[in-house]
Amino acid sequence: MSIRERLSGNEASAIAMKQINPDVVAAFPITPSTEIPQYFSTFVSNGSVDTEFVAVESEHSAMSACIGAEAAGARAMTATSSNGLALMWEMIHIAASSRLPIVMPLVNRTISGPINIHNDHSDAMGIRDSGWIQLFSENNQEAYDNLIMAHRIAENKDVMLPLAVCQDGFITSHAIENIELLEDDKVKEFVGTYNPEHYLLDANNPMAVGPLDLQPFFFEHKHQEAVAMNNAKRVILEVAKEFEKLTGRKYGFFEEYKMNDAELVIVCMNSTAGTTKDVVDKLREQNIKAGLLKIRVYRPFPAEEIAKALSNAKAIAVLDKATGLNACGAPLFTDITSAMFVNKTFVPTVNYVYGLGGRDTTSKQIEKVYSDLAQIAKTGIVDNPYRNFGLRGDE
Repeated sequence: MSIRERLSGNEASAIAMKQINPDVVAAFPITPSTEIPQYFSTFVSNGSVDTEFVAVESEHSAMSACIGAEAAGARAMTATSSNGLALMWEMIHIAASSRLPIVMPLVNRTISGPINIHNDHSDAMGIRDSGWIQLFSENNQEAYDNLIMAHRIAENKDVMLPLAVCQDGFITSHAIENIELLEDDKVKEFVGTYNPEHYLLDANNPMAVGPLDLQPFFFEHKHQEAVAMNNAKRVILEVAKEFEKLTGRKYGFFEEYKMNDAELVIVCMNSTAGTTKDVVDKLREQNIKAGLLKIRVYRPFPAEEIAKALSNAKAIAVLDKATGLNACGAPLFTDITSAMFVNKTFVPTVNYVYGLGGRDTTSKQIEKVYSDLAQIAKTGIVDNPYRNFGLRGDE
């Protein structure tokens, strides 16, 4: 029987880590993820876990310590945000290319500068093609559930890639919500024991980690990473099916909210989905066929499945809580439109950048997006595909 609690997203993530009981956690504090290792350190000090907690001098060192621990055969975790992730950037790629299934709660916060400690998705977008699996979480329950599933996905022998569980800084990380926790023994059984096939402390099978990798082999090793990322799609669904049997909570690549007959569709990630669902409900009462596609699995990107889910829409808006600074659309938009084009799904699509640096997102703004979509659906014309909402002077 599940345990009902009231927790912030950071608390929920720390409790998931306690129940997983990793061998090593290495962390350095950065707002708004600081509470996760802080809460976890209390579990270490009171004996709730037997984890080796490594307090390091920087986030670069935190990821380096996780790489060393995982390469030695231990299950390793850390947590970070924003500039902390940026400081890890070198080691982020090394973790993935070394095929080390480290799991990391990533509490999304804008990348400075200018200096800002509030939420957007620019940190996650900075590592989107680094070889890390990325799961996004609308609320505290999803952050908890995604972490419980994370090791089963990352450590699968056909995957062996690191994984980041994203949630919105402050909006969910510090907001208290009702949540259903699993019992410790059920989590332990579900996650299982980490038994790597290759590790540095296996004296009978010596190996090297991170050697110089020149022209004869480098290309093939990167291709193997790409194959593993593709394999992760199958594994994510397999693990989600087992998790549903355990909890009754169903997860896929994305959530389709009132999409059966939807003509006007918003695509977004994380906490904005909650606001959008409220707007969809309101519009449905007015007989407006609005729908929402909430992306949960961002890497690997489920391109074919997304294109199919959007194929019956008449107009689509992709909401990006990060800007591309490329003059041709923000990251989620370019992924969505690429997926649709390759899979021969041709629906008028527009991009909205919003919420940068933690700027509030309101129901009124989402309603305006659906109003814009109604006009696009009526005319078939997208006069400007690259838009903003919430920007002073635009409204």
